[in-house]
Amino acid sequence: MQNAKDDNIILFPKWKTALEEESLQALKEQRYEDALKKLNELIAYQITNHEIYIGKLICLIELGRYDEAERLCENLIEFPDENYYHYLHIYLTILFQTNQYSLLMEYVENELTMKSIPQTIRDQFTQLYELSSKMKQDVEIEKGKAYAKELQEAFEQGDYQAQWRIIEAIRKTKMKPPHSLVKSLQDNKVHPVIKTTIIYWLRDLGDSEFVHIHKFGLELFINPIDIPSIDSNPITKQIMLIFNELEQQNPSLHQLLKQLLFRYLYVRYPFYPPTEDILSIANALKTIGKNYMNLHNKEEKQENKVTSYIEEIELFQTLYLSIIED
Repeated sequence: MQNAKDDNIILFPKWKTALEEESLQALKEQRYEDALKKLNELIAYQITNHEIYIGKLICLIELGRYDEAERLCENLIEFPDENYYHYLHIYLTILFQTNQYSLLMEYVENELTMKSIPQTIRDQFTQLYELSSKMKQDVEIEKGKAYAKELQEAFEQGDYQAQWRIIEAIRKTKMKPPHSLVKSLQDNKVHPVIKTTIIYWLRDLGDSEFVHIHKFGLELFINPIDIPSIDSNPITKQIMLIFNELEQQNPSLHQLLKQLLFRYLYVRYPFYPPTEDILSIANALKTIGKNYMNLHNKEEKQENKVTSYIEEIELFQTLYLSIIED
């Protein structure tokens, strides 16, 4: 139906009253489709009030059309009036029913900072917040169990990409990694990129327990929060300092070298190369970067250490890209 206002059509009082009564009767008889049709007709004629909007929200919710009900509530609470808390309460209820606990809690947190909120409303919102917090926790526990099962299967099948994808998904839930996963840091069969991802996960959590790490024949027993990130490590900073001149001369090459360095150190993490090898690593990276961009005019002879690092860096690029696609 076209908007009646646009067509300059007037809804006579008798029709208006009839539509209101018919919509109310349809609501009482739980004929929500009929009620919604008549309420939408009233709204199309620009006849709106609190009862009409509440009636429409009831219809949408009962018909399971939560997205539409959610959007209507968002429109109604955008410009607060005397019915603001009524609309907001319905909106929060919709968020609860559709399992949008984080968004609900965000709204409630914001509302509870307002001094003007009535005490009864404050109590209702606080109760809703606490219930949502518990439900969110329960959902995350169930999700964690499902992820743990998927992860176990990925390890059994040796599917490295699935392992990385699942671990990244669990990290976002802020859950602690299972003990078996932490123990896998000692397993030489576990992909080095997966080990790095686990260590970063433990760092993000601020885990204070020491872990035993084996990688590339090296061994470390350390607290993850004591391991600096790749970007903040002095070796990363010193190597990037050597590339400083390229930032203006050849920005594309500079960006490529930064990317190559990160991937190389990510696979090695948390084991960094010796400080005395910084110049050799920088030269190796430049050689690889120039080869990638076809910038070499002739074959350049490299010292043995640089050649060794070229081979290692290229191998680690392959290991990185076998799991992660930038």
